[in-house]
Amino acid sequence: MDQFLIKGASRIAGEVTISGAKNAALPLLAAMILAKTPTTLHNVPSLQDVRTLIQLISGLGVVIKKEGNTVTCNTKTIDNFYAPYDLVKTMRASILVLGPLLARFGEAEVSLPGGCAIGSRPVDQHLKAFEAMGAEITVENGYVKAKAPKGGRLIGCQHTFDMVTVGGTENVIMAAALARGVTQLENCAREPEVVDLANMLVAMGAKISGIGTASLVIEGVEELHGCEYSVVSDRIETGSYLAGALMTRGDVLTKNTDPVLLQPVLKKFEDMGATITTGGNGKDSWIRAQMTGRPKPIDIRTQPHPGFPTDMQAQLMAVCCLADGTSTIIENIFENRYMHVPELNRLGANIMVDGHTAIIEGVEKFTAAPVMATDLRASISLVMAAAAAEGESLIDRIYHIDRGYDDVETKLRGLGVNIERINPNKR
Repeated sequence: MDQFLIKGASRIAGEVTISGAKNAALPLLAAMILAKTPTTLHNVPSLQDVRTLIQLISGLGVVIKKEGNTVTCNTKTIDNFYAPYDLVKTMRASILVLGPLLARFGEAEVSLPGGCAIGSRPVDQHLKAFEAMGAEITVENGYVKAKAPKGGRLIGCQHTFDMVTVGGTENVIMAAALARGVTQLENCAREPEVVDLANMLVAMGAKISGIGTASLVIEGVEELHGCEYSVVSDRIETGSYLAGALMTRGDVLTKNTDPVLLQPVLKKFEDMGATITTGGNGKDSWIRAQMTGRPKPIDIRTQPHPGFPTDMQAQLMAVCCLADGTSTIIENIFENRYMHVPELNRLGANIMVDGHTAIIEGVEKFTAAPVMATDLRASISLVMAAAAAEGESLIDRIYHIDRGYDDVETKLRGLGVNIERINPNKR
């Protein structure tokens, strides 16, 4: 199993080009199933989760290929509607094929998903909405089996999600695009990745209003066609590299990224003493973070968009570890997303957890230690902390980081981090 060997005391500085967002690319790939004609998707990151989903879609009989950062897909040859456990178990986003298969072909059998062990992300919110649209849902032997009502098409409905759910909102939007009649959804997720999906569906011929709000109205159409579309830039990757500047009194310029998508995080960076500048338009947009002293302590409360994103919690916690004072973080999204705390403490941090609240007493520096990545976002926080630490750190279970950060070693080396991927079994 691969590990990262990091020689610390680095100053993280330089330029880095941001890839397409993992959390946007996955639902966009699933949405390709809805199109009767070929679809082309650009700015697709090279990630393990992307490769897994492409393999899953290919297993349906679909012709789908990735060359560079472009994916092409033709569903004409699809011959089954089954997503096996062996693929779905590795990531929760696999459940996103359920809505498109059910909507277009009237049936689907998808394994219950796996992924990071960071708490409950209930699939029941997806299934309740599909049942409201007339689907017959059963869960047997770890598989969700779904059938559309008689006639083979879902039926538009009014539905309110019990909780804000990104994946649930995405799955139901895709299903509703081909439903008979109008679907009105309330308490929808508003994350930029949800907006990106809705915009691609519109480019495919869907009729959606209220995009970017908690209330979505989808007027079902008979069929969707392919389109050419580009994945939105990854706001979490952006924030992760910028956080490295705050931890090491560095200077990082992120390119091909959108500051509008990261406003809650950029505001916290400024509160911690960083100088944040932005510029450009579209693909030429950039964000720069400059830091000269120790970070100032802050308080963070994770919330659904447009609040502070839970996917940046671990990275900001690592910054808070080096702050000149006491910071407080309250995690409101996932009940088990503090698994990185013991690992940061191994690097010399002083963090105490009480339920959903973490109290971080700032220390002057990290010290090197062997640590273990526990989930995707925790892994990048440990990498950045190890880069700041004095000495040599070994990070285990880095397969987590490969799920969400494109070409991470090359990008980190370009920012001055001394990082090497090793496999102890091959030494």
